[in-house]
Amino acid sequence: MLGPSCVVVDDASNSELVAAAVAGDQKAWDALVDRYTGLLWNLTRQYRLSTADASDVVQTTWLRLLENLTRISDPERLAGWLKTTASRESLRVSRRTDYPRPGEDFTSIPDDGPAPGQQLLDDELGAILWEALAQLGDPCERLIRLLISDPPPSYAEVAGMLDMKVGSIGPTRQRCLTRLRKLAGLDRSES
Repeated sequence: MLGPSCVVVDDASNSELVAAAVAGDQKAWDALVDRYTGLLWNLTRQYRLSTADASDVVQTTWLRLLENLTRISDPERLAGWLKTTASRESLRVSRRTDYPRPGEDFTSIPDDGPAPGQQLLDDELGAILWEALAQLGDPCERLIRLLISDPPPSYAEVAGMLDMKVGSIGPTRQRCLTRLRKLAGLDRSES
């Protein structure tokens, strides 16, 4: 399907690899697969899927990327796109089977701890989200910060703090979260 190689893939950035893969460069596509397949397998372990189901999730994630390759707006955030897509697919697979869900009580299943590199990925996503939140500006940044505080205040308290009507908090929150997703490169329309 993909054509002859036209890019050196060893030190290529995601942007270069995605552009070359879009142009039909098989080696660029293979480099992307090599670069991120471990990430996808580690993610599927969190869902405690069988090897066959995990393999299907990984393959489906690569298929989704191939289908959407021309629509990837920020290739440097490809890891997040792949992680989101694989998480959604893992969740879909775990729901159609009788697998325990992440966060459920796994008393009969030994816990080997987080997947290798998971903390690094979580930290990276957290940094991206905090940076995007800072870019939102007021009133969205203040609203989201209030709603994620622990414990979160009631809508009535938020309304009083931000001088808003209680009924406008939910719709405003939704608009702010949509903007946040776009700023963080997690817009659902990309997957």
